[in-house]
Amino acid sequence: MHIYFSGIGGVGLGPLAEIALDAGYQVSGSDASDSPMFRQLRSRGAEVHLGQEVAMINQLHSHQAVDWLVYTSALPENHPELEFARSNGIKTSKRDELLASIISEKNLKLIAVSGTHGKTTTTAMIVWLFHQLGLPVSYSIGTSISFGPSGAFDKSSEYFVYECDEFDRNFLNFHPYISLIPSQSYDHNDTYPTQADYDKAFDQFKSQSKTVVTWQDVKNDGITLAGEHNRSNAALAVDALQKITDEPADKLHSLINDFPGTSRRFEKLADNLYSDYAHHPEEISATLQLARELSSRIAVVYQPHQNIRQHQLQYTDCFGLADKVYWLPTYLSREDPSLEILKPQDLAKDLPAEKVIFSHLDENLKNAINTEIAEGKMVILMGAGSIDDWAREQFIS
Repeated sequence: MHIYFSGIGGVGLGPLAEIALDAGYQVSGSDASDSPMFRQLRSRGAEVHLGQEVAMINQLHSHQAVDWLVYTSALPENHPELEFARSNGIKTSKRDELLASIISEKNLKLIAVSGTHGKTTTTAMIVWLFHQLGLPVSYSIGTSISFGPSGAFDKSSEYFVYECDEFDRNFLNFHPYISLIPSQSYDHNDTYPTQADYDKAFDQFKSQSKTVVTWQDVKNDGITLAGEHNRSNAALAVDALQKITDEPADKLHSLINDFPGTSRRFEKLADNLYSDYAHHPEEISATLQLARELSSRIAVVYQPHQNIRQHQLQYTDCFGLADKVYWLPTYLSREDPSLEILKPQDLAKDLPAEKVIFSHLDENLKNAINTEIAEGKMVILMGAGSIDDWAREQFIS
């Protein structure tokens, strides 16, 4: 089967393209911009190209017919590649339908990690335990890890471990063998207009699962990682391995305590400088709780994510453990043009005025960060938008 990925260099489709290559499918695709994932796929033999013009997919299709085009949620419905696929009778879908098909075709048992927060770390922890135990595993994680690629297919594996996202109701494509849910609180109001809609989708997901384990079902006995949320995630990962292996709990605890972490989850960029994906009040609170176990003085640089999301979030208590917050304009993505774009001053209205400095990703902020570090503070850059790329350019490159 020839699979074409539109947006192949992204964190969603890139790992899936790697899985398809490992599983023996022909892989091609395009992306609007270069990335490490894009270059990695090219080095592995995937036919990838920059730019998303019809001419390239047409050329590929005429040489070896494309059977399935997989696209990202960010792709507009009138995108030229999508229109080409439809006019040429090529099957189109988002990533999860293809992954569900691969899991079914290869007769794998799915260990799905879903929930509002903690999905990435918990998924990576499970994969880490498989690796440390020497067990074959196929998986997909929505970030970079130090102990393997983001996505992999092992033909000798019995299980597929997947970060199963609820956005766009993606997780309802699956019928897991085991479902782990590290947290559940209202999010993605662009997909779920109300809390009831959100909870109903999770109820359906749970009903489609053979076994469901939530963070309330497990204890943190023996876990010594920093951060209450990390210890809770680790307990879920250990529980999952106990359900499918005969390994003793103390051995699994010992292995998980050496977990090296993942990209963008309290990732150390330099001395006293960290990058974190947190962009929701509960995630912010959890990250700051972890940070307080390591430092008594903390400054946060925060970039809110999506204006549409800001209309339903409140930042009343989540920055309580931070000494200072540098507040950036909201990173805009998949927005509703009819909604007023909320100003930083509106979003930070519940924080003490003396704690907040309204900033931009510029030289002034870079200098302020260096000053905070020089004064002995831990600085955490938080957000899911452009803040991480900016930080790496300023402090690592």
